[in-house]
Amino acid sequence: MTPYRILIADDHPLARAGVRSVLEADESFMIVGEAENGKRAFELCGELTPDLVLLDINMPVWNGIEAARQIKSAYPHIFTVMLTVSADSKDLFTAIQHGAQGYLLKNMEPDDWLQYLHALLGEEVEISREIAGRLLLHFRRGAASAEPELDTLTPREKEILTWVAAGDTNKQIADRLVIAENTVKNHIKNLLEKLHLNNRVQLAAYAVRHGLVSESDTE
Repeated sequence: MTPYRILIADDHPLARAGVRSVLEADESFMIVGEAENGKRAFELCGELTPDLVLLDINMPVWNGIEAARQIKSAYPHIFTVMLTVSADSKDLFTAIQHGAQGYLLKNMEPDDWLQYLHALLGEEVEISREIAGRLLLHFRRGAASAEPELDTLTPREKEILTWVAAGDTNKQIADRLVIAENTVKNHIKNLLEKLHLNNRVQLAAYAVRHGLVSESDTE
């Protein structure tokens, strides 16, 4: 298997070294470059063609959120994941709204990092229950915005959407519903198209906004 090409962007050299040490322990990942700010990360995307860019949220010149926005616009095939010490749901939603596909806390266990990144790059990204809980907290504060309504979805799509928001993987959903994993993938693809969304994080946010997920589902 060809290793996934990873670019690390963080303004602290020790932080970059820490991320590098975690990823280099897994032969599935190859570090192709490092950047000290978001703008340099964007420039290196054109030079190094990474599969994934890990972006610290707080960086000089361009912060991680601006870098994610620029990368998504110019290189839509490149995955971007935010790195932060913050558990603030505002950071999470701002990052996702600007194109980031994922969000990792720096104090997570290395094994959890690796599992999450494997899932993301393998198009089997799961929403952790911790992140699902912050989705719920954020959207409790306001009503759903104008967007496709739940009645556009089939009962099966609603069911799958609920489990996506709760943090289940495609395999876990398939096992729960006693259907093929490929069937789950097709349902999720249809959900993304129907709801005009880009990734599973946005699907989870939609589910919370429309009341498909309760607090107990994310604990």
